[in-house]
Amino acid sequence: MPSFFGTIRLVLALAFSFTAIAAQSVPSPLAHHAAPNFSRQDVSNKKTIRLADFQGKVVLLNFWATWCAPCLTEMPAFSEWQKQYGSRTFQVIGVSMDDESTDVVPTIDRMKLNYPILMGDEHLGAAYGGIMGLPVTFLIDRQGRVQARYENVDLVRMKRDLKRLLGLR
Repeated sequence: MPSFFGTIRLVLALAFSFTAIAAQSVPSPLAHHAAPNFSRQDVSNKKTIRLADFQGKVVLLNFWATWCAPCLTEMPAFSEWQKQYGSRTFQVIGVSMDDESTDVVPTIDRMKLNYPILMGDEHLGAAYGGIMGLPVTFLIDRQGRVQARYENVDLVRMKRDLKRLLGLR
């Protein structure tokens, strides 16, 4: 039986290892399975966004919120990637987990986002394995399969994985 201090050391070691993993790609029950399809209006109610419409493209699906500072930190990179890799082969889709779109539209305008944003909810979050914290980002391959799930900000790893899926070096 471990001593009290041995148990404390084990708990601390586990806590630090989970902290180190949090910023990396994490296993997802959806890995290498079809991404759950959805059909939702964008926040402006002008266009219907269907995941199935992006079959044949690599999709970066980002769950975020206006109150989430790390979310706002990574979004300019997503806009840059959308511009850099183009909409023929790649598409970013943002899913706001805010309660009201009235909070979201000013953020989209201020950040000059160049990709569609739709409103998420607990049902869409549950379909993607549960969104317990933000940001959470998925990379979906051209065949519509989830290839990676990222929790927290890890732009270097995301870009590397994105370029691999796009067939770039």
